[in-house]
Amino acid sequence: MQPRTIRALAGAVLLTCGATSALAQKGETVKIAWLDPLSGLMAAVGTNQLKTWQFLAEEFSKKNASGVKFEIIGIDNKLSPQETTSALRSAIDQGARYVAQGNGSGPALAIMDALEKHNARNPGKEVVFLNYAAVDPDLTNSKCSYWHFRLDADTSMKMEAITTFMKDHPEVKKVYLINQNYSHGQQVSKYAKEMLKHKRPDVEIVGDDFAPLAQVRDFSPYIAKIKQSGADTVITGNWGSDLALLIKAANDAGLNNVNFYTYYGGVTGSPTAMGAGADKRVYMVSYGHMNLPGEMQKLVASYKQKFNDDMYTSAVYHGFALLDAAFAKAGSTDPAKVAKVMEGMKFKSFNGEVEMRKTDHQLQQGLFITRWEKAGGQHPYDQENTGYTFVPVKYYEPYVASTPTSCQMKRPS
Repeated sequence: MQPRTIRALAGAVLLTCGATSALAQKGETVKIAWLDPLSGLMAAVGTNQLKTWQFLAEEFSKKNASGVKFEIIGIDNKLSPQETTSALRSAIDQGARYVAQGNGSGPALAIMDALEKHNARNPGKEVVFLNYAAVDPDLTNSKCSYWHFRLDADTSMKMEAITTFMKDHPEVKKVYLINQNYSHGQQVSKYAKEMLKHKRPDVEIVGDDFAPLAQVRDFSPYIAKIKQSGADTVITGNWGSDLALLIKAANDAGLNNVNFYTYYGGVTGSPTAMGAGADKRVYMVSYGHMNLPGEMQKLVASYKQKFNDDMYTSAVYHGFALLDAAFAKAGSTDPAKVAKVMEGMKFKSFNGEVEMRKTDHQLQQGLFITRWEKAGGQHPYDQENTGYTFVPVKYYEPYVASTPTSCQMKRPS
């Protein structure tokens, strides 16, 4: 991040909470343990995201409102809830009071369950969980936890945006659903059917398939079923290799008369799989895109120069901005004090003003619908050196995609 970005953020925080509180924790090093896959089929995704956390930690450490330094501890959780619990214990033993995870809602729930117990048994040594990409709505509804803060938009919020967009596109007539067979994929299917029935009752669901997470190496049998169904549109929450291989199989089969609506089209491997063959046929719903203006554009370019890779998980930026503002306001890096001030906090981010909703700790934020097109003009940054990028075609203010919560938050006494 450029120094003036941090100065601007620092100025906004100091105006809000007073200069004296921002100095109390000056010089402290805040350890954040990152627990996500560095092995298996999703290793490429995890590696990119760990680099993003490390890169932004370095940028935010240069100058910030709270005066702290950030250190990232990366631990491979092998995309397993059991391994995640072990990784969490290791992280706490290494002095981490903040943990970050995003790939898979099963591992996210494992962290939430473990922290509920740990924090109850260890007053004064609480740990806070920053969830940057695990999007099962249950995590901020029936299973919500005071110690869990979600920086991404959840599955229902993203589907609200997709179906609001589809509502005004009469060419969408037959929809095929294909998703990973775990909570997130099942929720994508559920919300797609519910919301399309309400907004576009004329749309026919012609398929509803589930594939095992991070196990399928050949999606051609699924593509054959999509072709046979007569679908004009596919909705998929697949990510990582499960999306890259799905798109590759569609291109190989010449399935060029079907549009794909995705959650994670920009994630490692998918841009390369799409290439020119998916021009104007793949849409993505997200809180951002690779050609955002201002300081985020400079960060993305700097990351590319350093790693020759794309910094697509910009929810990580939300995490640092939220923590920095909360440290300054609380005058402390103590998780118990910081969690209290993060509730209800509003701050300016790259996609507009965002708010950490107090009732469920779900970040409320604007969402983009983007389309895979040739890069150039106002959108020059191409992804994975393909010459193509996701171009914004619609932006929805936070209230449009916001969904209600059933969370009954149990706060510490």
